[in-house]
Amino acid sequence: MGRLNIAVLISGSGTNLQALIDAVNRGKVNGSIRLVISNNKEAFGLKRAEKNSIKNLYIDPQKYTTEEYDLEIIKECKAEEIDLIVLAGYLKILSKEILLKYKNKIINIHPSLIPSFAGKNYYGIKVHKKAVEYGVKVSGATTHFVDEEPDGGPIIIQETVDVNFEDTAELLQKKVLEVEHKILSETVSLYCDGKLEVIGRKVKINK
Repeated sequence: MGRLNIAVLISGSGTNLQALIDAVNRGKVNGSIRLVISNNKEAFGLKRAEKNSIKNLYIDPQKYTTEEYDLEIIKECKAEEIDLIVLAGYLKILSKEILLKYKNKIINIHPSLIPSFAGKNYYGIKVHKKAVEYGVKVSGATTHFVDEEPDGGPIIIQETVDVNFEDTAELLQKKVLEVEHKILSETVSLYCDGKLEVIGRKVKINK
């Protein structure tokens, strides 16, 4: 299987993007990050992409409807012959157009053990605040394919962290972020090696 072309969509600092860039640079991923797109002009992830000579774009969401915005993303992905789209802290719901065009070719990372603390309005530090308030003993991160339901697509990899009584949302966020970096790179590597198979709403990892 040849190297796949990857696009990464971001909204913020891009630490998961950086983890993916590092994995590609170390030869751990049989793919190349060809494009980084942000809906936030100030996203530090754009600078991370620039530093690594990756084409990066800010597309202003105020200029388009949701559908038009995603058509712009599709246009840019077509130009770069993108095989896989990775959402790495991308805080925008995708429209049907892009979900159909890239069915089972869009991967997201979420900072909880889906289906707990997931779905609409569960993002960033909010997820960890809810987990701490609820008193869970374990939390973690999940990679999944993206479908019409926010955080509702087939789960690929999950990894847990312990939640201690003294943990704040900020402490939990740091612990989970380490896991996010690890499993996102693992997931993209598996995808690029053709080892992920979606059967119904379950994902089989072929060795």
